[in-house]
Formats: sequence, structure tokens, C-alpha cells
Amino acid sequence: MNPTIHLHPTTQRWLRDGPLTPYVIGYFEYLIQCRYSVQAARKYVTGIAHLGRWMGQSNLSINQLDERAVTRFLDDHLPVCECPRPAFRSRPDLRAACAHLLRILRDQGVIPLPAMPTAPLDEEVKHFDEHLCNVRGLAVETRRNYLRIVRRLLDMRFGAGEINFPTLQPADVRRFVADQMENKSTASNASAIAAALRAYFCYRGTCGDDIHAIKGVISSPAHWNLASLPKSLTEDEVDRLLDAFPPELPSRRRAYAMVRCALDMGLRTSEIASLALSDIDWSAGTVTLRGTKSRREDILPLPTPTGQAIADYLRYERPRTSNRAVFVRRMAPHDEPIGPDAVRRLIKDAYKRIGLKHGRVHALRHTLAHQLLEHGSSVKEVADVLRHRSLDTTLVYAKLDSRRLSAVALPWPGSPT
Repeated sequence: MNPTIHLHPTTQRWLRDGPLTPYVIGYFEYLIQCRYSVQAARKYVTGIAHLGRWMGQSNLSINQLDERAVTRFLDDHLPVCECPRPAFRSRPDLRAACAHLLRILRDQGVIPLPAMPTAPLDEEVKHFDEHLCNVRGLAVETRRNYLRIVRRLLDMRFGAGEINFPTLQPADVRRFVADQMENKSTASNASAIAAALRAYFCYRGTCGDDIHAIKGVISSPAHWNLASLPKSLTEDEVDRLLDAFPPELPSRRRAYAMVRCALDMGLRTSEIASLALSDIDWSAGTVTLRGTKSRREDILPLPTPTGQAIADYLRYERPRTSNRAVFVRRMAPHDEPIGPDAVRRLIKDAYKRIGLKHGRVHALRHTLAHQLLEHGSSVKEVADVLRHRSLDTTLVYAKLDSRRLSAVALPWPGSPT
């Protein structure tokens, strides 16, 4: 046993007598390399000692350890666990400890990789995803949303059986849409369902299926072009948002830099998450966006406040890591970038701290467009900054340009002027 681990004698005995003995040192060293603290690494080792004791009692060999075995340990054993102290029983930490263990054992070839899903529904969704990616070139987030909706439809109609598309009837689609709208009866949800189903039916059409009758069931919800006003933050809300990162807030510099990226440059959450150190040219004062929604490279100027916020985060707060992403995890493992969901959550948390009612992160892009128009920029210039492929997408912001709209406004009937 590595003397730096310093485990309880009972825990050491469980490890010595269990099937995980040969892998404990490597497991501990792996956690340290992932920038876990020694205390956290000891806690995880104590967790797999508990797992090892259960495996011995259940007559499970190391070759039988997989996700299903871990689920049995967490769901069946843990609720009724009577193992003596210091048995570690925190379910979230045990799940994380077991996930690291499975990864290490697979990297070493001790246990096989998890079997790929072979259920008919999984195969159908996989082929549909390949079509969306390779034929239509859709972004990852769009594909994920389409797949989620289509999977629900196929699961409702076919369950675990074979996917026999010709047996899918218009009544099945109508019932599915009605069920989905009961959960969330908004125009945006209706549009998302319609787009996903239409894309799937078109894909089945390329497979040789007759889709004319079933495609006709999908009707787009009423959506008047340019009818709504994009929600943007007022100057007072912007000031309060930028002041919503007090010194006691964990990783405040990272969250502040993310807000500046969205507010000053109009970056989407996925673009903020995928920003790499090599994408920033500090000498030229530019940022190259590679993981964009339109799958093209865009070069944007780096505003001074944004660059200063990113530099402060890199110098004073970013953990030591070999990962080249700008924004990385605050807690171990540090060698992983954060995802778009984390960016979205951090910005929404800042909204809540200033009492902002609506929580759309996209409002920061709208705010940038509003500010550009107020300072005299044209709609075409706003489209270039926001990287819209179609100028029609940007035209909605013209309704925010109160300065120019007032110049063309007609007198109100009956008014003195």
C-alpha cells in the first residue's frame, strides 16, 4: 500500500482481501494526476474499498465489473448496507469513484469496453444521427434536440421491438404531438417538435419509404415573422450584471469573463465553452472561433474589457491543467473543459443574483445588437458581428433601433403635429 494514502486499517484490510488490490496504487496516482487533492483521492479510494468488499461478498471477479455491477452496488446494496465503519456511503461520491475505476480498468485492458447498444431503436437513432451530421451538416446541439424528440416517438410506437416505419400511422404522430404539447404548450416547443419530426420523415424518405401521408400531419405552428421583440438588458441591468461577481463567489473571474464574452462579442454558450488558448491572438487582439454554429471559422476583434477579464482569469484563477481550453473545471478533474450547460448555468446564476426575471442567456447577444444599433451601426454590421448567415435573421433588431424609427414615424391621428 502506498504510504501517502494513509487509510483506515479496516479499509486497508478490505483492499488487501478484495479483487481490486492490484489496481489501488494506480487508481490513487491517477486521481492525483487529475489534480484531485490528496484528501479527495483518499475518499475515493475508501469508496472503491467499499465496492471491493461488496464484490468479495457477492463472489464477483474483476472481469465481471461493469456499469451493471456498479448499479447493483449502488441500488441494491447501498440502501441496506450494514458494512462496519469506515464504510463510505455517499452515493454521488461512490458513483464518481466507480466511474473513475471503470475508466482506469478499461484503459489498462483489464475489463472490456462497454458493448455498443444493439436495440433496434438505438440503431435507428444512430443512422438518423449520421444522416443529420454527414448529409445535412447540422450542429451537435441541433442534432441532440432532434434525436431526443424522435427517440420519444419511436419508443412510444415501437418500444423495444423492430422499427417498422410503414406501420407508423398519422394517428400515431398526432397522438405523440398532443402528448408532448401537454408537457410544454409553447410555440417554441411546437416548432421544435415539428422540425425534428419533419427531418426524420425526410430521412426515411431517402431510405425509400413513402412519407407523403405522414409528413402532411406535421403542420408548423403559427409564427409571424418579426412579430416579437428580442429581449435585451437595459443599461442599468447590464451594470448590475457586471457587478454581480463579488470576491467571495467561487471562480468569480471565470464567470465574469464568460459574461463579457457573451455581452461584448455576442458569443454563444457553445462557442464560449469551446474557446481554446490558441484561438486568442493577444498581439493582434483577435479571437478565432472554430466551433461555430455555421461550421466555419470566424475572426472577431477582442474588446479590451473582455481581454482583460480573460487574462485575469488565466493569471489568477485558472487551475493548473494540461487542457488547452480557456475555461476549465474549477473542481477536479481539472484536465477537462467545461461544457455549454455549465456556461449557461453560471450566467443564469448571475441573473438570479441581480433579480432578473427572464433567464435566457441569448439575451446578452440581443443586448449587444441593441447597443450596436444605438451607437449608429447598420443592420448589416450587426449581422456581421453576430455572424448571421442570413440578413433576415438580423432584421428583427431593426425594431430596437428607436433612433432611426423615430425619424420615420408618422404623426398620430388627431395629434397637434
